[in-house]
Amino acid sequence: MPVERVTPKKHLGQHFLADLNISRRIAESLQLPDGVRHVLEVGPGMGVLTQFLLERTAEYETTVIEIDRESVAYLQQHFPALEGRILSADFLRQDLGKLFEEKPLAVIGNFPYNISSQIYFKVLEHRQQVRECVGMIQKEVAERIAAKPGSKTYGILSVLVQAFYDTEYLFTVGPHVFVPPPKVQSAVLRLTRNQVLQLECDEKLFFQVVKQAFSTRRKTLRNCIKPMGMPPEAMTDAIFDKRAEQLSVQDFIGLTQRVAAVRNT
Repeated sequence: MPVERVTPKKHLGQHFLADLNISRRIAESLQLPDGVRHVLEVGPGMGVLTQFLLERTAEYETTVIEIDRESVAYLQQHFPALEGRILSADFLRQDLGKLFEEKPLAVIGNFPYNISSQIYFKVLEHRQQVRECVGMIQKEVAERIAAKPGSKTYGILSVLVQAFYDTEYLFTVGPHVFVPPPKVQSAVLRLTRNQVLQLECDEKLFFQVVKQAFSTRRKTLRNCIKPMGMPPEAMTDAIFDKRAEQLSVQDFIGLTQRVAAVRNT
């Protein structure tokens, strides 16, 4: 049975994707790393993207998670192929390990602008399970995540995501393809889990160091890291004269090792 083609309605003040060609292009951006047979769509709304995900049932099983009850009812009515795989819940509150029995997973969606960063932090929380993530988000957020050291947009999410994922800025999406049109541009970003199973440092401390280092962007690391218990004599190396945006992922790993060494003395 062919999948019904749907177009969005304005609902909940969100911007819904109306261009089916863009929807198909997003769905086709999934590359499915080895072993991934489960795809979770976050915030499907009325299924404008879902309909194209369901065309690839031979490759993977699609599950959707939607917080809005009206949208859930619509999906239940119009997508019988999703029976038993429509989760009426908040993605940010879910334990993906329990939901998918720790099986490899790909996450995809037209992510709401106001929680897109939180979605990526959730992906990072389940980084050993989420092997791929394709999301349409605000263009400036996509640029920030994909930014390289030395860029003004390089920040916390850039470092944390790139520590565990290969990041690809796929394409830009203009406002005219949404209902209603937003005032900003969007972009589609693909994350693919890299080969790093474990960082060469305490990963919990790594997250803390990165966030602390960017807490005051204009200050040098010497001033930013000091509150983490680093005495002046432990910060004589030239790296502490730099600002956070100048450090690569590997530099931050080394910085975390230094902080850990001081704490362990």
